[in-house]
Amino acid sequence: MPLAFSACQQLTLPFAVSGDRLAAYLCQEDRVVNALLDPQQLETLGAGHYRYTVTRVQVFQLQIQPIVELRASHQDGRLELEAIDCQLEGLGLVDDFQLRLHSWLQSCPLGLEGEARLSVCVSQPPLLKLIPARVLEATGRSVLAGILLGIRNRVGKQLLADFQAWCGDS
Repeated sequence: MPLAFSACQQLTLPFAVSGDRLAAYLCQEDRVVNALLDPQQLETLGAGHYRYTVTRVQVFQLQIQPIVELRASHQDGRLELEAIDCQLEGLGLVDDFQLRLHSWLQSCPLGLEGEARLSVCVSQPPLLKLIPARVLEATGRSVLAGILLGIRNRVGKQLLADFQAWCGDS
């Protein structure tokens, strides 16, 4: 029986600038993606195509490191980031592993708003067969929520700082 868990994080971040400047900034795809994610863990594969090595996470006695391929695009005035592939290092042999990520950012009259939805479906690793599925799923939800919270904090600090630098440059 596969384990399934998910997390969602919403964002409303006031900016003291006009929405048109923020909308223009969000069109700077590479710059925004580098501000959202740790640039030391991010590799550009092509236009709108990235590989992100997620910080190693410990779940019980296992250390897990997802490596996610991402696609960035502009849809209806917002920047969208979606996982298109993912490999998992650290779980050993698992029958299946699926990671889904869909997130977006857009300017709004008060600043920036967005949402990120992250979900995982994976077979129960042999090393964790003695732990009840509901405990593993609760732990999985907590891990995913922590990952999204880390990205949200980067948006609130790093993206804001990068936006201010971009405004100063332009």
